[in-house]
Amino acid sequence: MSGFLLRPMTADDCDGVAGIRIRGWQHAYRGLVPQPYLDGLDITADAERHRTRLRHGDGGVVNLVAETDGGELAGWAAFGPYRDGGTRTADAELYALYLRPEHIGRGVGRTLLTEAVRRCAAAGHGRMRLWVLKDNARARRFHERAGFGADGAEEPFEVDGVAVPEVRYARELSG
Repeated sequence: MSGFLLRPMTADDCDGVAGIRIRGWQHAYRGLVPQPYLDGLDITADAERHRTRLRHGDGGVVNLVAETDGGELAGWAAFGPYRDGGTRTADAELYALYLRPEHIGRGVGRTLLTEAVRRCAAAGHGRMRLWVLKDNARARRFHERAGFGADGAEEPFEVDGVAVPEVRYARELSG
């Protein structure tokens, strides 16, 4: 992925990351999540959530951004210990991976995911898990090409009264 730098997210990145996440939702989830919900997503509120998490985080969550040579944020990933309810387990979890829509297909997502997998394996996690909307065929193909597979777990997820179930994917990180 030439032309991009991966680096830790800083407080100065919160507005940009919020824009990436919200534009990512609006692009990826169109037709899967109620449009009024997508239209009502608030970048300012999302940026403040990111600032709060960075200020009060416990250090277990890693946030990486992909930055272009021109200084534009192109993508963001967050990962850390797997959350099973309120309990963290020995597995890793990819919490989020979003790109500016204009950077889809340029290797940004693959590079962010590869680095997340590498860091989680280096930290001693034996497996990485993630959740994806069941009907999000593009995301499912992306993760499958990276060696992840559905492990049979499903979770109900509801947005504005509409069911949008998620499926869990997993990948072994060792052996």
